[in-house]
Amino acid sequence: MGVPQLDRRAGFRRRTIAISQTVLIGATVLALAACSSGKATTTSDDDSAQTGTSSGSKAGGTVSIVVIGGSSSDPFWSSVKRGGQDAAKAYGSKAKVTFLGPQNYDNLGPDAAKLAQTALSQNPDIVVGPDWVPDSQDAAFKAITAKGIPLIIYNSGGTAAAKDVGALKYVGSDDEIAGEAGGKAFAEAGVKHVLCVNTQPGTANQEARCKGIKEGAQSGGSTSTQLALPSANFGNPSAVTQAVKAALLKDSSIDGVVTVGVVDADSSAAAIKSANKTDSIKLGTFDVSNSQLTRIKDGSQLFAIDQQPYLQGFQSVAQAYQYVAYGLQVPANPDLTGPALITKENVDKAISGTKLGVR
Repeated sequence: MGVPQLDRRAGFRRRTIAISQTVLIGATVLALAACSSGKATTTSDDDSAQTGTSSGSKAGGTVSIVVIGGSSSDPFWSSVKRGGQDAAKAYGSKAKVTFLGPQNYDNLGPDAAKLAQTALSQNPDIVVGPDWVPDSQDAAFKAITAKGIPLIIYNSGGTAAAKDVGALKYVGSDDEIAGEAGGKAFAEAGVKHVLCVNTQPGTANQEARCKGIKEGAQSGGSTSTQLALPSANFGNPSAVTQAVKAALLKDSSIDGVVTVGVVDADSSAAAIKSANKTDSIKLGTFDVSNSQLTRIKDGSQLFAIDQQPYLQGFQSVAQAYQYVAYGLQVPANPDLTGPALITKENVDKAISGTKLGVR
């Protein structure tokens, strides 16, 4: 997510910041079923799944894992889901995974809290979830850990959020560090004023992204301002395009635009073109999609900041299973999956990942 947004496995050279992780690879079948209403659907090879709480090991039994994620219509979360599926294959019918997601992001904090409550009501062995809006979600997360159900925070929140709610750890990218990488890349490219388009203002990860962009730009002698749009605009191409175009026409000093997610990047690309500023404004985005990679390759987009959501799903599910089944824990905390900056220099490797369905 961004926010809910993103991407997949890497192996290419990083231009500014690159963090690689070691993961366990496995094989067999499990499907994580996305739920657009917040109600869970699951598929598994074994319908006799055991559920319960665990603080150590549950060797030999089926481990039930609830993964809270973004909307099923958000391409970023398709990558997360694919990573979780691939991790679960190693355990076959020994792993039962339920994927919960909101229908949209219009009421993200309260909706995410309800998803955590739904997860708790299923009495799983372990829960994995992002801490997008701590003020709304933390009470529900604390209710999970208070019941003795282990929790892994991933994608958003960081180690501080994980500690606050009693979670085992944090798996994901550091959004502020990721933003710094993007801000520095803009400054190195000669951009003086970056507009950070935020369609999810108030969410921890998106605010951190724009903050990091500003810090990175300032370190290179540039500046950044934020364009905060109503969250209802997220995923609304027409609304975002018009808002960004208006901002560009109002302030001629803006020569860089960065978005918190790929859908908004497509809208911003349209806004830049509509404002007749394709020659004077450079575009960047958090997360990755085919359209971003295409623009980077043809030179019309400067970069994409990849938090590698495939790894977020893979590592979170793998570690959740290993903790419950065997009492194993990876000591790295945070367990970082990014950022990795995709530029014209390494975009071909990223494109290869899309052909494999993991980016």
